[in-house]
Amino acid sequence: MDIKNIIYAFACLSFAVVTGAAIYEHIAVVPRWSAAPPVSLSMFQGKYGLNPTPFWIAIHPVTLLLLFASIILFWKTGSRSYLLITSAGYVLVLIITFAFFVPELIAITGTPYSEHMNDSLTKRAKQWEILSLVRLSFLIILAIIVFLGLTKSKVQLI
Repeated sequence: MDIKNIIYAFACLSFAVVTGAAIYEHIAVVPRWSAAPPVSLSMFQGKYGLNPTPFWIAIHPVTLLLLFASIILFWKTGSRSYLLITSAGYVLVLIITFAFFVPELIAITGTPYSEHMNDSLTKRAKQWEILSLVRLSFLIILAIIVFLGLTKSKVQLI
């Protein structure tokens, strides 16, 4: 196995980590905090509150770097289109994430704790969750695409 294939494999692994972490959050974390804010937001507060930010800040640049390196290394192969589609889609997801999802998540989860559920905040949290599931579905499709490209790497394009 040559270095090109190793880099592509790591790009797939990194993208799978992003997708897997998003799936985990939607199964284990999002339903808990979105259930009845601000009562349900206590998991983010205090000295030992949940802080997923360091993970997301670290994984996105690594994934982008590996995808872009793979595009360069596999430019003249059948994998190119798979890598381009995945990379373009991922960049689009990141732009939307930083423009909408992150600010809205910070606004919701940063709400001070209260023992009373806020209907308006709960509605915003549920809308965020639904839209985030659409985003997650798109990431899963992109993950499948990037993995399919592994089977095309030996095909040389003219």
